[in-house]
Amino acid sequence: MFKIGDYVVVNSNYGICKIEDIAYLDVSMAVGNALYYHMSPLEETGAKIYIPVDGTKHRIRKVINEEEAWKIIGEVPEIEEMLIDNSRLCEKKYKEAIQRCEPKILISIIKSMYYRRRKRDEQGKKDTVIDERYFKVAENNLYEELAFALGKIKMRCRN
Repeated sequence: MFKIGDYVVVNSNYGICKIEDIAYLDVSMAVGNALYYHMSPLEETGAKIYIPVDGTKHRIRKVINEEEAWKIIGEVPEIEEMLIDNSRLCEKKYKEAIQRCEPKILISIIKSMYYRRRKRDEQGKKDTVIDERYFKVAENNLYEELAFALGKIKMRCRN
């Protein structure tokens, strides 16, 4: 269980969030009688997210720290690209990988898409919409967390 004040990554949809409170919700909003994390997303001033503490539906983990960020950056050359043999499975594989919210997996996706882009360029083809969309998501999620861990971006004030 996380504590109030912790910074966490919640799936790929929410990015970095700060846990503002841990409490039961008003009965009309709650599913059962469960504890919820009340969180503020880093990128959406004024927004609030409520995620059940049981964590069955959403993957939540602590944001990496500065030491872990530098370690991941140092490992980038060794991280293998994600190999996807069947182009029809690309979107499913990208989506599953991004939902895992792991920096090394995001790097693997970015590398894979970079190499796919180069190959398509050589063939005179444009990027696919799917590759372009997931490349941006993976890149944004990775860069946001690395920047936060390295102190380059801070949590915005919530009012």
